[in-house]
Amino acid sequence: MNLFRIHQHLVSNPLEDIPSVVFRELDRLNIEVPQGEVAITAGSRGIDHIADITKAAGDWLKQKGARPFIVPCMGSHNGATAKGQRAMVESLGITEKAMGMEIRSSMDVVKIGSVASGEVFMDQHCHGAAGVMVLNRIKLHTAFSGPVQSGLMKMMVVGMGKIKSAQTFHDAPSGQMKDMLLDMGRLILASGKILAGLAILEDGFDRMAEIHAVRPEELLRREAELLERHRQYFPGLPVSDMNVLVVDAMGKTYSGTGMDTNVIGYRGMKGQEDLETPKIKIIAALSLSEASLGNAIGVGLADVITRRLRNAVDEEKTFINAFTTGEMQRAKIPATLADDEVLISKLRERFGDRRWMFIPNTLHLETLYVTEDLLPEILLNPLCKADPEPVPLRFCGGRHQLKF
Repeated sequence: MNLFRIHQHLVSNPLEDIPSVVFRELDRLNIEVPQGEVAITAGSRGIDHIADITKAAGDWLKQKGARPFIVPCMGSHNGATAKGQRAMVESLGITEKAMGMEIRSSMDVVKIGSVASGEVFMDQHCHGAAGVMVLNRIKLHTAFSGPVQSGLMKMMVVGMGKIKSAQTFHDAPSGQMKDMLLDMGRLILASGKILAGLAILEDGFDRMAEIHAVRPEELLRREAELLERHRQYFPGLPVSDMNVLVVDAMGKTYSGTGMDTNVIGYRGMKGQEDLETPKIKIIAALSLSEASLGNAIGVGLADVITRRLRNAVDEEKTFINAFTTGEMQRAKIPATLADDEVLISKLRERFGDRRWMFIPNTLHLETLYVTEDLLPEILLNPLCKADPEPVPLRFCGGRHQLKF
């Protein structure tokens, strides 16, 4: 099989001097900082420079007379244990030594109210603090659409609420999730515990592009505005109809569902409305990122996987994450073949060499490969250019040798 290497001209806007931007944004809010303990949230996503942002937020709070500490806030991720969630944030470079702040990890929560689908909780350390600074990236959600999706509100509702609030949120039908997020978020804002938010936008190359400090009373409005800005950066696939999509690596570091459903055009939610594009007949996933620590949520979005991906799955972590969301389809193990070479060979028997695309993951889409028949469509896209000569698909030890 010969493939053409494609380069997508994604939006590049890397942010310089991140600590200065954090200080400037927080100063702009002109808020009264408590002279006591303030919690800073830390999630499980591989956000660009997240350790630098977290440290800068802590340094700013110290300068204002507060005593900041870090709280891992990630719902049911990494086994839904205090030890597992602490290990996750430490794997992102957020350690006590590097941050100069204590990490307090617990799955214990305090009830703060109720909504239609159940009770709403807050991490005990966040609830006991004089205030909480919420940090998160703004982006499209993988299960629903709405004015507010994945960002500060989601961190407050699901992250800070640990597994209990995560269950309340996911117990709402997907068509009502956008409303449930707002209902639960308003309860948390009404608690008076949220000091400020730091909303992060990444560019098309997954690099830090913008940081916006937000006052709690403006959070709903500002997050909706920032989600629209995120759409300007969000990368997608350059064609909308293909036979085979080969995803080199999936995992929590690339998307909350392992593979971003907004990229692959498939949400994998039984009985719920799905996305219309792109239309892909077969999705193959070849590996699980090491940073996912065995959590293979979203593996069920693939139709076929390799043995090395299957062997990397931590079944307990994956089960807990999927069970909390209530979408067990996403945790089902697909047909498993020995390695890349066997998998691709089998799919070629069915589809030949027509309408294939290879991507590194669903987050980094600046470089990809396509079969020759897709080239005319690709070159109609003003964002794309192709290398002049094709690259033969080769294997070593059963693994493909494409360079992304």
